[in-house]
Amino acid sequence: MQSGTGKTHKWILEYETNNPTNNPLMGWESSSDTYSELKLEFASKDLAINYAKKKKIDFEIIEPKKRKTVKKSYADNFLK
Repeated sequence: MQSGTGKTHKWILEYETNNPTNNPLMGWESSSDTYSELKLEFASKDLAINYAKKKKIDFEIIEPKKRKTVKKSYADNFLK
């Protein structure tokens, strides 16, 4: 199986959930804060940072991890 890199060049701004509560019947975590459902996508890290500063939103930057790729051949499945 291969994991592609399509749609991975975006920066996402997510809001943290304020005052989450557990639903006693189903055990789900819920909140009346609708910002937790919102995800904003930006083309670059700078645009995301500028937006957060302009709107006075506290933010934390999580850099993407470097992907380790292993080149394989289809024939390797049948060797050994």
